[in-house]
Amino acid sequence: MPTEKINTDKARADLLDLLGDVACTNNALRRAARRLGQLYDEALAPIGLKATQVGLLGEITRLAAVDEQGGPTLQELAGRLAILMSALTHAMKPLVRDGIVELRPDALDKRTKRCVLTPKGQALFSEALVYWASANNRVEQVLGHDSAAQLRGMADHVASEEFLADYHSRSVPA
Repeated sequence: MPTEKINTDKARADLLDLLGDVACTNNALRRAARRLGQLYDEALAPIGLKATQVGLLGEITRLAAVDEQGGPTLQELAGRLAILMSALTHAMKPLVRDGIVELRPDALDKRTKRCVLTPKGQALFSEALVYWASANNRVEQVLGHDSAAQLRGMADHVASEEFLADYHSRSVPA
């Protein structure tokens, strides 16, 4: 076996050993989010919505309740969900197409779009909450109330602007 191949194999083995000792928060959270997403998607399947769509409807409803303009802007919604505008507009397309959400021009700036649940969207969201609550209660039973609350608290913290600012203020270790 050539020396170059042995050195490459040794380097790969050393790297894998190092990775085995590193706890990757990102991978762990993504795996957990995918698993929970699958469980909630299964629960919501009877009404034809995905958990991400119900999350969008919930945020639109929550933000509309405190917004005097009739609904959140796409920018406000993207910020609240910590997602890129392109991802939000992609996720909104089927909801708009199916008459669940309506994008209305802002009264002051016609270029700005506001998200509003249609009557169909409001009814579907109310129905979705029943299925969502069932899945949520089962997850809470499995995790236990205190662990579920701690998990939500940590996730909310990581998604916060304060966490982002703190992360950016720390120097990168050498």
